[in-house]
Formats: sequence, C-alpha cells, structure tokens
Amino acid sequence: MPEAGPGARVPLRFGAIILAAGGSSRMGAAKPLLELEGKPLIVRAVDAALASEARPVVVVLGSEADGVRAAIARHPVRTVLNPDWSAGLASSIRAGLADLLGAAPDLEAVLVAPCDQPALSPEVVRRLAALHLATGRIAAARYGGRNGAPAVFGRGRFAALGALTGDQGARALLNGDPEAVAALDLPELGFDLDTPADVTDWVSRHPG
Repeated sequence: MPEAGPGARVPLRFGAIILAAGGSSRMGAAKPLLELEGKPLIVRAVDAALASEARPVVVVLGSEADGVRAAIARHPVRTVLNPDWSAGLASSIRAGLADLLGAAPDLEAVLVAPCDQPALSPEVVRRLAALHLATGRIAAARYGGRNGAPAVFGRGRFAALGALTGDQGARALLNGDPEAVAALDLPELGFDLDTPADVTDWVSRHPG
C-alpha cells in the first residue's frame, strides 16, 4: 500500500449514533415516523449519515421500536434497543455508544445526532467531522446562542459520553468548557420538530 504523501490528511474514522428512542409526547405521534417530503424523519437522518463517511451507523430505538426498525429495515445500519429510553437522552447515548464500540472498537470519533432535525444533511455531517479533525476538539452545531447536536466527539470524550445521566444529553459537554468545543454556526439546525405546530411551520417555510 502506498504511503500518504506529504501533507495528506488521513480520513477520520468515525461512526454515528442516531437518537430515535423518545416518546414524542408533545407531538402526539411517533416523531421518527413523521413524514416530510414523503420520507420519515428517521429515514432522512439515516440517509444523511450514510451519505457521509460515518460507519457504522447505529440507530437507538425505544418507544415505537418496531415501527422505526421497519422503516429503516433496508438501510445498512445497526439498531440497538434502549429499554431505559424513558429515563432520558443520556441513556440512549450510552446505549448507542456501547453498541457502536462493540462493532468498531477502533473508532476515533462519533457523531451524535437526533432524528428530529429536518435540516440535518450529509454536508452538515461532513463539515462537523472536518472541524473535529482540524481542531481535535468536540465539533458542535451552534444555534440559539448555544452549542448543540449534532456534534462530533473524539475518542477522548467517549468515557464522558458513557457516563452521562438524565435528560440533558451531552449539553454539559457541549457548553461547559468553551475551550473544549469548536462550534459551527448552523442556525437551521435549531429547528427541530416537537409539536404539530413545528411541522406546520417547517412545511410553510419549505413548500414543495
């Protein structure tokens, strides 16, 4: 195998965790299965991850697990059931990370992304991965004056991700130490779909 030339950058080996376990209580229906432009949100999120360099891609299931699993049955992703999904986001991140590292223990980084951000795209994933590779820091989307998901965490943060508790996800890791995070201004990622009104608003802004 030829060696990389001077200045060549070795691609980042990173996997992805797509969070799709929540109960969608404010929506009144399973958010991962909500269709936008003829495609369920979970499929949109999975497609975005698979169109990037992220491998493996793990989808964390909880509420409505059978329906979500069926929606992505033809996609080359892993699924893991989080029986404690009602305890909050942290439990799903822990479940996803454990499954991901069980399948690919040599990963250098991991993308954590919810499935309810309709603006999530392969380009967003690639830009965050490139930012992490360039800086060595957590690479996070920034919107609404805060850092948030999607975000790429390096291997040095895996233990902290695996120790998360509660329903705040990785918010403390993303906003606790400004020097630890490289932020990418992505205001469109601040729009997630939690209620029927959110869906109406998104569709009105993105007709057709």
